[in-house]
Amino acid sequence: MTRRNDTRSEESEMVDILHRVGITATPEKVYEALTTVEGLAAWWTTDTSGNGDGVLEFRFGDLGGFDMKVLELRPNARVLWEVVDGPAEWVGTTVGFELTQDAEWTILMFAHAGWREPVEFMNHCSTKWAIFLMSLKSLVETGSGAPHPRDVQISNWH
Repeated sequence: MTRRNDTRSEESEMVDILHRVGITATPEKVYEALTTVEGLAAWWTTDTSGNGDGVLEFRFGDLGGFDMKVLELRPNARVLWEVVDGPAEWVGTTVGFELTQDAEWTILMFAHAGWREPVEFMNHCSTKWAIFLMSLKSLVETGSGAPHPRDVQISNWH
């Protein structure tokens, strides 16, 4: 498989982390887990605070954390954040969740967009996003997620 950027300057093209997850629940249930502090704390990190329509703060113990400014909320359809504080690679990127319904499934299209370059940390974050999206799926479908610090550790970076 050829990388998209092979013939272009690395600086000229942003790169994104993309995932698609099907969840057997209503878009309303998924949206609630993405837009309330309680919902977010139940699948991403238990140390979540802030305002569901302002700035959200996510902390991961000694690993640090991220502050997300809520840019857009379309009930049961779209959530968009901008990273305003955290690791340099994340600041200025956006994190988006698009929800559509297909029979009994809510299809979540996830994008962590605008990475300046595909550094090793991006590979790590892609795997961690997949793990946390599975935690979101579990939370909405079964009532129990696996947020930090109960998430799957994938390396010395956690």
